[in-house]
Amino acid sequence: MGPRKEKKATSAEGSDMILHYLRTTNRPYSAIEISENLLNKVTKAATAKLLKDLHEQKLVEGRTSGKSVVYHALQDPNDAVTSEQLTEYDNRIRTLKDQTADLENVAKTLRTTLASLNSSLSTADMLSSITSLEREKAEIMARLDSLRAGHAEKVTPEEREKVEREWRVMKGVSARREKIAKEFWKTVEEMTESKEKCAELREGWGLDE
Repeated sequence: MGPRKEKKATSAEGSDMILHYLRTTNRPYSAIEISENLLNKVTKAATAKLLKDLHEQKLVEGRTSGKSVVYHALQDPNDAVTSEQLTEYDNRIRTLKDQTADLENVAKTLRTTLASLNSSLSTADMLSSITSLEREKAEIMARLDSLRAGHAEKVTPEEREKVEREWRVMKGVSARREKIAKEFWKTVEEMTESKEKCAELREGWGLDE
């Protein structure tokens, strides 16, 4: 059994196909080009005849180009864009450009924030640091209570200087850790849905003690 012949378009169908094609492409074509671009669903002879009919109906315009005639669809004056519409389009474009710039700035800020959070201590490390600080605080308070009770040995100037140096170092470390703790809690507040949940977390972690 031989290959099935493709059914050709009727005259009315061919006319509609040609007119739709010319309006969609909005370019001039000859009858041969149109027939080929429509995959020969309308024969070259039928295309040439239908183009003449469409030209007589003032639906397409035909102009001689060398030995052939090229056709293009006539534009509907009602489709023309008014100056007011052009101004509206320009304003819309400017607004969209401004919105795009704003969104790019927001995205940049979010990327910076994310990079900062990624470089900070994790939640587990932060809790470990808090526990360590609390333990150091308890030890220091115990030593202070002992000193206040008069259980102190005589301290030489060298020992005093050494202790003061250590104290300055510890004070700097404490300040940095306190800053980290504040940043951590700020992040927790931003990521927690309600104040009640924040209060529960603070109480659970003993931050208000």
